[in-house]
Amino acid sequence: MSHKEIDEISGVATTGHEWDGIRELDNPMPRWWLWTFYATIVWALVYTIAYPAWPLVSSATSGMLGWSSRADLRTELTAAEAAKGDYVAAIEKASVEEILADDTLRQFAISAGSAAFKVNCVQCHGSGAAGSPGYPNLNDDEWLWGGAPEDIRTTIAHGIRFAGDEDTRISEMPAYGDILSREETGDVVKHVVALSSGGDLTGPGAEVFANNCAACHGEAGKGGAEFGAPDLTDAIWLYGSSPAEITAQVRQPRHGVMPAWQARLGETTVKELTVYVHSLGGGR
Repeated sequence: MSHKEIDEISGVATTGHEWDGIRELDNPMPRWWLWTFYATIVWALVYTIAYPAWPLVSSATSGMLGWSSRADLRTELTAAEAAKGDYVAAIEKASVEEILADDTLRQFAISAGSAAFKVNCVQCHGSGAAGSPGYPNLNDDEWLWGGAPEDIRTTIAHGIRFAGDEDTRISEMPAYGDILSREETGDVVKHVVALSSGGDLTGPGAEVFANNCAACHGEAGKGGAEFGAPDLTDAIWLYGSSPAEITAQVRQPRHGVMPAWQARLGETTVKELTVYVHSLGGGR
């Protein structure tokens, strides 16, 4: 039998381990701790028998109680769908204007539209709908195709320059690099810059603008929703406002494409998106 060293101060035997002159006392574990530990082992065994626990090759043990988190989720989803069914049915039957006039339906449509926006629209317009170069900001009052609720619905439903929809919005700016000389292009770019900066509007570019651009953008450059022509007098530019960027757009314009969402999402979701986008504060 090995000899156990006794600690002089406590009178307790040591384990024989020593670190930097410190010896470990061989005190027994507290009874309450041991019984708690044994109870956790028993609880773990009972749990693994009662509930799904042990992984198998392609599944897991189902447990004697037959409980399933997926079954619970299906039940909750079914209840949620049933709870919102009346609202969805009401939105399906109502026009956008009728939805906006009903506070309850409007709030439901905003919530549903917000969820649909996060899934389908943030990739281009951003999570806050502030847009990015080439993609419009939906929070301001500048709308190429009009910001009234019905205008927004039409744009969402049928898209812009989307080949798969016969009712899509169509507008294309000609490539003036093949029409205007380099000098004329430089003159009209100076005129366009002056429109938004309050500069001189009497230079040679005014005549070039009147002959080539005013038909869509208007004589004063204010644009027109009937053509999807942007207002050139504000500080909002999809493709940049520097002379070089404007020159590039005049010579070889870029034309964005927005998908038609009605065929993909259905009329009800399009209405919900319309109400949500209109609630962002822009439009009319």
